[in-house]
Amino acid sequence: MTKARLLRLSVVLVSIFMILLIIVYWDNVGTAHFYLHTSFSRPHSPGAIPGIAEGEDWETLPDVDEFLAKLLSSSVKRNISISKKTEQPLLQGSSKPVASNLEENVRGYDWSTHDARASLDQEKLQIERQRTLREFCANSSFTFPTKERSFDDIPNYELNHLIVDDRHGIIYCYVPKVACTNWKRVMIVLSESLLDQGVPYRDPLDIPREHVHNTSTHLTFNKFWRRYGKFSRHLMKIKLKKYTKFLFVRDPFVRLISAFRSKFELENEEFYRRFAIPMLKLYSNHTNLPTSVSEAFGAGLKVSFSDFIQYLLDPRTEKMAPFNEHWRQVYRLCHPCQIDYDFIGKLETLDEDAAHLLQLLKVDRLLRFPPSYRNRTASSWEDDWFAKIPLAWRRQLYKLYEADFVLFGYPKPENLLKV
Repeated sequence: MTKARLLRLSVVLVSIFMILLIIVYWDNVGTAHFYLHTSFSRPHSPGAIPGIAEGEDWETLPDVDEFLAKLLSSSVKRNISISKKTEQPLLQGSSKPVASNLEENVRGYDWSTHDARASLDQEKLQIERQRTLREFCANSSFTFPTKERSFDDIPNYELNHLIVDDRHGIIYCYVPKVACTNWKRVMIVLSESLLDQGVPYRDPLDIPREHVHNTSTHLTFNKFWRRYGKFSRHLMKIKLKKYTKFLFVRDPFVRLISAFRSKFELENEEFYRRFAIPMLKLYSNHTNLPTSVSEAFGAGLKVSFSDFIQYLLDPRTEKMAPFNEHWRQVYRLCHPCQIDYDFIGKLETLDEDAAHLLQLLKVDRLLRFPPSYRNRTASSWEDDWFAKIPLAWRRQLYKLYEADFVLFGYPKPENLLKV
């Protein structure tokens, strides 16, 4: 009898321990924020559980999805009430941006309200951009590396640009040199992932730049495995299905010019050591280069745009390491043929697109998108920048970035590719 009682007691204790472990685990990782209140979300019937399609019963769900959905459903109402309590309208008189360097200089922003006609035009624009993307992703005659792989085939480390905001059901794929600093600031404010003296930031421009680009500040898909273990891919797919997904893109050649200007025309110690020194040695035949960027600039030793283009076209470059994110192709950063984006913004129409997106997300009362850069690299500069680049190199470069041109509706730069 004693042994039987001890056995029953041990079973009960183990069961209680497992239940507590599950509760603590899921509370910590915050997977229960699946209720969306954005205009992209499909309305849920009262009592419906997000993640389960209408008319679909528990028996039709895969075992893992059923397990996750049941866990998530128990705390949906709690998260809705928490979200409503913590969200407050935009404070008036927010701090002004400070002009400090090339990348932080700003110009005036149009705070005027957009009329219904402008909103309708924006909707048509989004339909056209998404149609173009989907058509070329489905076009078997248009090929590029990684196009045919599935989402499950994407390595975990290649999902590091997908930032998740569970509070509002948003996923943002950031593309460097496409206003990503300010969009990251917006995501920090919305997700409340960074505190200032114990209080979440409410004005994006108050967030210091060094915190914006700190990877620990953001929850990204590549962190899911460490946090969620074997459930990570299932959770990613649920979030991709239910959350609003957006990205911003830019003319690929103009983005390259912008990357070159900010990383090689300004003193940047990291990029000098990692990239400038090898480029100067390989393509400009320099030896015994200074170890610091300030010494190099003082001696007039700078990477030329021609050096940079040679580096991009050199087959040895990616044998050593993948392209840096500042010049890596958008299709490699954001996987647009594997992820069905709900909103595609462009830097060329940043002000209008940003205002429209915040309205669609129903967060326009919480914050405003920071003002645009005054010194933004202009597409009209392309002819000047590429004037000394041989025609053969330009054509090779276009082939390297062709997928970004085509998928996002940028016209082929014929003026640069013809004799």
